[in-house]
Amino acid sequence: MIPRYSRPEMVAIWEPEARFRIWFEIEAHAMDALVELGVVPAQAAKDVWEKGAFEVERIDEIERETKHDVIAFLTNLAEHVGPSARFVHQGMTSSDVLDTCLGVQLARAADLMIADVDALLAVLRRRAIEHKLTPTIGRSHGIHAEPTTFGLKLLQAYAEFDRCRARLVAARAEVATCAISGAVGTFANIDPRVEAHVAKAMGLTVEPVSTQVIPRDRHAMYFATLGVVAGCIERLATEVRHLQRTEVLEAEEYFAPGQKGSSAMPHKRNPVLTENLTGLARLVRGMVTPALENIALWHERDISHSSVERMIGPDATVTLDFALARLTGVMDKLLIYPERMQANLDRMGGLIHSQRVLLALTQAGASREAAYAMVQRNAMQVWRADGKIALLDLLKADPEVTGFVAAADLEQLFDFGYHFAHVDTIFARVLGA
Repeated sequence: MIPRYSRPEMVAIWEPEARFRIWFEIEAHAMDALVELGVVPAQAAKDVWEKGAFEVERIDEIERETKHDVIAFLTNLAEHVGPSARFVHQGMTSSDVLDTCLGVQLARAADLMIADVDALLAVLRRRAIEHKLTPTIGRSHGIHAEPTTFGLKLLQAYAEFDRCRARLVAARAEVATCAISGAVGTFANIDPRVEAHVAKAMGLTVEPVSTQVIPRDRHAMYFATLGVVAGCIERLATEVRHLQRTEVLEAEEYFAPGQKGSSAMPHKRNPVLTENLTGLARLVRGMVTPALENIALWHERDISHSSVERMIGPDATVTLDFALARLTGVMDKLLIYPERMQANLDRMGGLIHSQRVLLALTQAGASREAAYAMVQRNAMQVWRADGKIALLDLLKADPEVTGFVAAADLEQLFDFGYHFAHVDTIFARVLGA
C-alpha cells in the first residue's frame, strides 16, 4: 500500500490498531460464551471487557522476543487485564484468532468495494441513458464495423459491473466465516457453541469443517473475484484510451484547468487516469495466483499461506477500492464528442452499411456468394480511395447490383436509424422498463 493509490477508509481496515481490536473482540466474545457454559468465571469476562487494552508498540516489542504475534498480543493484553487473563484464549489456537479476524477484514473490505461498485453503476446508468441514442461506430478488430450507440457501449459496461457486484456479494458471503475449533479443528478443548457465539457477534457464519485453519479455497475465490473485477476495470479503461487517440477522439478524460499533459509538449492531453487503471488492474490480477496456490496446505495446517495473505489482503483490496473510485470519477467527467462520432461514422463512404446491402441482394434473389462478391468489389474501391468516394454511388452504377435492387431502393439501405430500432429493447433488458 502506498498513499498515492490508497483511500483512508479501506486502509483503516488493515491498520495494526484495527487488527488487534478485532483480535480483542474475538477473545472477549469467546470468553462471554465460556461464561455461559460455566467454563470461566463471569468476573473474568467482565475484567477483559472493562480492563482489556493493548498498545501496538508494546506488542511489537514483545514479538521481537517471542517471535509470535498472537502470544505477543495476549501478553500485552494480560498486562492490562491482570489475573483474569489466565482465562483468555481457553481451548483456542492462534489460527482461530487470525483466520476469524481475516474473515472480518475481508468482509468489511468487500462492503466498501460493493459500495464502490454501486457508485460506479449509478454513473454508468446515468451516462448510458444520456447517450442512449448517440450514434457511434462499432468496431471489431479495431476496424469500423456497423453503427451502434455510445449509450449501448456504456450500458454494456453497466451490465458487466452489475455482474461484478453480484460476484463481490457472493465472495463476501463465502469468505466471511469463523473458526474457533482448536488446534486441529476437532473442538477437543473448546465447545462448538463458543464458535457459534463468536461468529454471530462478529457478523460471520460458522465454518462447517475447519482443520487448524479455514479452508483456503474460500479466500482463493475471494481474490479471484477481485481479479475479475480488475479485468472489467481494465476493459473499460482500455476502451476510453482507444477512444481518446487523436485519430479517433470520440471521448476523452476530463482535463482540468492547470493540468499538464507533458513536460516537453504543451499540447498534450493524455489518458493518464485510464492508463493508471490498466496498471492497477494488472497488480490486482497478479495477486490471484498466490491466493490459488494457498489452497494446497500441508495436512491440517502450515503457514505458507500466511505471508501471502499479509501482503495480498491489504494490497488487493486497497488497490481495487482505489481503482473503482478512480474509474467512477473518469466516467462521471468523461468528455464525449457526438460530432466527432458522426464524422467517424461518415468517414468511410458508407461502408458500414455493407451488410444491409448484402442481405437486400439475397432477399432479391442473388446467392449469398454472388451478393458478397458484388458488395465487396465496390467496397474495396471505397477502401482504396480512403472513403473519398461513396459506396452508394458505386452500387448505383453497378448494373449487376441494380439488376437485383433498384437505385432508389439502395438509398433506403443507408439509413442510420435502421440500426437503432432495438436499442430500447436492450436497455429494458438491463435496466428494466
